[in-house]
Amino acid sequence: MSHSDSTAAGRTVFITGAAGGLGRSFALGFAERGDRVAIADVDLVGLAETAKLVEAHGVPCWQGRVDVTSPESTAEAAAAVAEFGGGTIEVLINNAALYAGITRAPIEELDPDEWDRVMAVNAKGPWLMTRGASPHLATGARVINIASATVFSGSAQWAHYVASKGAVIALTRVMAKELGVREITVNAIAPGFTLTEASYGHMADAEQYGVDRGALRRASTPEDIVGAALFFAGPESAFISGQTLVVDGGRQFI
Repeated sequence: MSHSDSTAAGRTVFITGAAGGLGRSFALGFAERGDRVAIADVDLVGLAETAKLVEAHGVPCWQGRVDVTSPESTAEAAAAVAEFGGGTIEVLINNAALYAGITRAPIEELDPDEWDRVMAVNAKGPWLMTRGASPHLATGARVINIASATVFSGSAQWAHYVASKGAVIALTRVMAKELGVREITVNAIAPGFTLTEASYGHMADAEQYGVDRGALRRASTPEDIVGAALFFAGPESAFISGQTLVVDGGRQFI
């Protein structure tokens, strides 16, 4: 675990799953606004690249390994990030998830062991990470969980992933009730199909996938999702909690 030494007036923003994809985009989005950025992942090579990009914005950056399925790892990472931030964490983004490389198959053919792995990272992970961070969350802090619009579309042959992200939405509501007494808001973002490295790996025609079903006829980029995170982390959303915001260009309405 390491961090760059400098001073900053911004908040301390802790992002899991930040070695690439949406996590890296979140890190850069907050860095551009002058926040202290803490990033964690199991992929330390990708994480180091994200850290370089963050530091190029002239803000402090902490980087470290976290296994979100481990109570010990999540608690240790949260304590280190709080120390980096001067004692507290102002924004936690639970982004770490299994997505790339997981099997698409009918419910009769899904491997129960893979189901358990997906649930451990995608559903248990946000709970453990928030559990570990809770003692360090500032009054009025923001917790942002990354769910998925597949929960509302019921994406076929992906039951483990969809169910895990449905659990994130349910967990968001419980966390909002429990942490609200400390003026902490907890909300979820449910991205639609977004053009990340992992998405390009899923299909050859990623840029056209589902575009014809949207109100806005273009593919979603990571920057589209970053805007929602900045909103939930900002003062404009101070009285919103327990909610799920679908960001998919109007492909479905809830």
